[in-house]
Parts: sequence; structure tokens; C-alpha cells
Amino acid sequence: MTEDSKAVPAPARIVLATLNARYIHAALGLRYLLANMARHGSPALRSATVLREYTINRPAQAIVDDLLLALSDPCAATPRAPIVGFGVYIWNVAQTTHVVRLLKAARPDVRVVLGGPEVSYELEDQPIVALADYVITGWGDVSFPKLCHALQYGPRPLMKVIAGEQPPLDQIDLPYGEFSDADLAHRVLYVEASRGCPYKCEFCLSALDKTAWAFDVDTFLVALHQLYGRGARHFKFFDRTFNLKMDACVRILQFFLDRLADEARAASAQATPLFLHFEVIPDYLPERLKACLTQFPPGVLQFEVGIQSFNPEVQQRVSRRQDNAKTEANLRWLLASTHAHLHTDLIFGLPGESWLSFAQGFDRLVGLGPHEIQLGVLKRLRGTALARRSLPGAVPEWGMVYAPDAPYTVVQTDVLTSEEIGTFVRLARYWDLVANSGRFSGTVALLLHGSPVQECNAQPAQIVPKPPESPERPPLEPPASAAPHSAFAAFAAFSEWLWVRSGVTHGLSPEALVDYLFDYLCAQRGMAPTVVRAALLADYVAGGARAQPACLRGFLALRMPVPAPGSAGLAQRQQIHGNHAPQASKIEP
Repeated sequence: MTEDSKAVPAPARIVLATLNARYIHAALGLRYLLANMARHGSPALRSATVLREYTINRPAQAIVDDLLLALSDPCAATPRAPIVGFGVYIWNVAQTTHVVRLLKAARPDVRVVLGGPEVSYELEDQPIVALADYVITGWGDVSFPKLCHALQYGPRPLMKVIAGEQPPLDQIDLPYGEFSDADLAHRVLYVEASRGCPYKCEFCLSALDKTAWAFDVDTFLVALHQLYGRGARHFKFFDRTFNLKMDACVRILQFFLDRLADEARAASAQATPLFLHFEVIPDYLPERLKACLTQFPPGVLQFEVGIQSFNPEVQQRVSRRQDNAKTEANLRWLLASTHAHLHTDLIFGLPGESWLSFAQGFDRLVGLGPHEIQLGVLKRLRGTALARRSLPGAVPEWGMVYAPDAPYTVVQTDVLTSEEIGTFVRLARYWDLVANSGRFSGTVALLLHGSPVQECNAQPAQIVPKPPESPERPPLEPPASAAPHSAFAAFAAFSEWLWVRSGVTHGLSPEALVDYLFDYLCAQRGMAPTVVRAALLADYVAGGARAQPACLRGFLALRMPVPAPGSAGLAQRQQIHGNHAPQASKIEP
């Protein structure tokens, strides 16, 4: 007799849960687990499973209250214990630990199962692991349903930690039917044509993969067709190296070109714009791919291009293979010959990367002119080769010191002081507010490339002030330097001046930034107020003027708010990119 017969009690409720960085992110990994519950567990288990997603900003008790409500199933009378599976990541581990502690206190009978990259390595001293009943390391698509079956029907596993089974991809049911209509209407849909990565960058978890594995492209295109038919138009590909498998890459792009052609023939004015995000290898653009990319209209393609560092010595230390000359040539080609929006990444704090070395790489990237430059700070990701170098007993190397709590940001290296890293963290925050926000495109050009009376190219140790004791503290005078002009140094000087004047890195409104930029460019950089005001006025009106910055009073009435070309698209891209926290799909509860 099977567990689905009437003689066997129904399974207890199973809840798949995670805390996303933002609501707009829909957890792909949980949907993989949901999609595979019937195939690798049982149909009864699939019927008993529900999905719950929260955000890291929601109070822990409110999450627990909702989980308890989800676990109560008045239609099922079963002696079996309910199960909650949590997806745990570097950005949600602290909040999830609090939730698990409260949940176990309220319902000790609940079986808590953990999965995800944060609990796949270095488990021994993690508080959340101590609270849980089981932990699945690695892939969970097959192992989580099997564990649920064992917990409901026996025999129960003897070990708390279970190594996730990695099956052939054709044995994993695709998750895209688990996206709800509300997901399609309001959230970014994560999809993946492949898993894994053949590269061995020591700071990245994907380097632990032996290679990249591709899903059957015909099966994947059928799933895309179904999503598109349901109205999905925003797709964020989770592939670490989308342009690695060229045949599949071109077929997928052609699928979307065909959909665009269909939309054009239908001439529907109400059609939702298509948006595609891919992570691409910067030094590999074969002619087949180029011919395909040139056919996409503006506003459709966004490429995330991981540069990380232009320093060959740094690249060698972290086992990163990157042809810098080809990377530069390909970025120039993309900017000149396609309408793709380029979102490029740099990482501060890599082994051997000094402040000056990073500045040179930043200036090199700025000179290429990508639409966005994401400035990240190195994190210690459990399981990576770089993380293993800092384990107790390992031979100390490169002076790498990390914060003890998530997200384990680097705080010192042999070529970076803690003060320099603190300075950069502020700089990166201000860069997002001013440059990556898209609100100050004309003004940023003045800030980085203008012709000020006095240039500032100082090292951060020369310009690391303390927070202001009061708003009346006088502005920092940038020191003179005979060094060549540097866009990075120019922004670093503004960043430290803004820190001294404001004392905050959050809560700065667009209007406050307008006035700060005006004061800085005029008083500190010696630019003509008419020139600065004209740039700020154009930027502020294009962004949709809503208030009255002090420096623009009396001028806004002369200008009608007209959105700048592409400004809405950039704002949308910023929302879609969000917290830049990936929803890891290969390692789930």
C-alpha cells in the first residue's frame, strides 16, 4: 500500500521559505524544489507543499506568525511533524537565524531543514545549523524531496548533514510553471539555461563547479515560450557564463528576436517592453554572437560584465583568466555597435589590489564609458578557495582580514588599511546615489572630467576625516597634487567632502544631493555657478523635478519636466538590479 492510499495518513504541511533581499526578487531555487516534489518525493508531498517568501526587512516575529499560519492545515489530520525548509544566503543568514530560533521556540515539533550556499560549508560553528534539524549541502532539487519523503514515511536519515545529490539536468523538472501570475506581473523572473562555471576565480562559489552544464535547449525554449505566452517580459538569466555555449546562446537570443518581430507585426501599443539581463564573459564575443546582438532595439538588453580587476597580478592571485585587451575591445564594440546597456563590476579588496591599483582600473573602465559601474567590496564566501586561505591553521597569505559577521566584508589586506576600506565603502555608496542612479548624468561628467581650478588626486590616507560633530563643520579642503587627472580621485575627493558635510551615507534625498553637488563643484572645484547650475537643472528636470533644491529656486519654473531619453529605462534597470543579491538556484534547502 502506498502513502497515497486512504489507509495512510496524509503528509504534514511542508513550507518552502526564504528571506529575499527585496520583494521584486522571486526565489528561483524554492520553485525548483516545489517543481520536483512530486517527481522525487511523491504527488501527496507536492500537494502538501506551499511556498512562502519574505524580505529581510520584515520583522522576524511577523515572519514566524505567517509560517505558523501556513503550517496549520485544518483539512489534514496527521501525526506527522510539519517541515519548513529555509534557503540561507550570506545576505539573510542573520535574519533567518532569528526566525528559526523563534519558530523552534513556538513549535518545537517542526522539522527545520536548511539549504543554500551559506550553510553548505564551514558548518561547525554556525548558530543556525545548531538550531536546525537537518542541513542539505549543495544541490537540493532531488535531495530535499527525498528527505521530506523519508521524514514523512521513513526511514529517517541518521545524519543531520546530508550531501546534496547532483543529478543529470534532464532529471530535474524545470520550475517556471511555479511562477504565479502575480510574479509575472510584478517581479523579476530568474531563469537559467545552464548551471555551473568553468572558471576558477578564487573569490567566487561558482569556481567550485567542475564545469558548466547546459539544460536541453529545446526543453528550455518550450518553457520560455510558455512564460512569454503568459505575459512574462522581464527575464534575468542566472547563468554565470551565458555566452559560453554559443549554439544555445544564439538560439535563445533568436527566440527573443522572433518574439520582438511578432510584437512589431502586431503593432500593439499596449505591449509590455521586453527586458533581458545576461551575465557575459567580457573577452568572448564571436562574430555569430555579434551579428545577433546588433539586431536588438534599445532598452531590451542589459549585460552584466564582471571585470573585477584590470591588474594582471591581482588576476593571477585569484586564478582569474581574463584577456584585458579583448575585454576592452569588446566593451568598445558593444557600446558602439549595439543598444545593450552595460552594467560592469569592479571588486575592491582583492589580494594585492591597492588603492592606487584599483583607481587605475576604475579610470580605465570609466574611459571605456559603460552605462553603470558597480563598485563592490570583497566578501568572504564560505567554501571558496580564498575563504579557505583564512581558515584557522591555514598559512596566512596577503594579510586578508574579514569581518566576523555576515556579509563577512574584507576589513584589511597587506596593501589596504581598514581606514582605506572604510573610505571606499562610503565612496561606493555615494557612487550609487550620484552616478549609478542615473539622476546626474550631466553633472557626473563635470565632476569626473570637468576643468576645475584645483585637481585632487590624493591617496585616501590623506583624506580620511572623522564624521562631523555638527552641520556647521567647515568643508574639507582637497589637497593639491601634481599627479595626472584621475576620475577616481576626483570622485574620492567629492565623497570625503560629502561625508564631512553630511555625516551620513543613507537618507540623502535627490534635492539634498543637488545642493551638495552645487556647493562642491562651485566652492571646491572652482567651476562657474552658471555652468554647474545648468547641468544640475537639466539633470533634475529630466529626472522628474518634484521639489525645490535651494540652488535651483527660481529656475525650475522656466523648464518643463521632460524625461530624458532612456532615463525611465535606467531607473527600471536600477530597480530590477536591486540589491545585487543573487538568488542562488543550485543550492537550496
